[in-house]
Amino acid sequence: MAAEAMLERVGPEALSLREVTREIGVSNNAPRRHFPNRQSLLDALAVQGFERMGAALDEAASSNEPEFMQRLLAVVNANIRFVSNHRALFRLMFASKQRSDASAELRELSYRALSSGPKTIAYGQSIGAVIEGDTIDLALTIFSAVEGLISLSVEGRLGGIPIEEVAKVVIGNIMVGLKPR
Repeated sequence: MAAEAMLERVGPEALSLREVTREIGVSNNAPRRHFPNRQSLLDALAVQGFERMGAALDEAASSNEPEFMQRLLAVVNANIRFVSNHRALFRLMFASKQRSDASAELRELSYRALSSGPKTIAYGQSIGAVIEGDTIDLALTIFSAVEGLISLSVEGRLGGIPIEEVAKVVIGNIMVGLKPR
């Protein structure tokens, strides 16, 4: 989609309907049939982003891999790939869902897209690899660290070490605290 490519180039603040129409070569009024204003375009991009992110994370979480750590790392790495490849879209997605006037659809899709983390934790709990506790809280612990790693990677602060390698170490360290005693 041209709007998403432009979003990645210029960021959500600079994205305009006028520039999108110019880029795709249609009249200024053409997109208004689908997007009455700039915010509706941004919301549509956020919805599409959550759908795609959810599909990528679900695919990783639905692995038949019995080893919990491998399954968790598959979900973590899918998250890293999505965010690294769609940084502006990711920022837009989470800014959009936090708006007080965010649609119910957007909020539901964001929840659904992020459900692979808690589902993976629940799997770990079911096989005794993770302590009991709220799966959302435990997943938040892990994915907060992942988001921090992504930020460090984008800023070039991982010393040239691939983010997946650093994530494996960091997630391994977190899991030391999340293993049942």
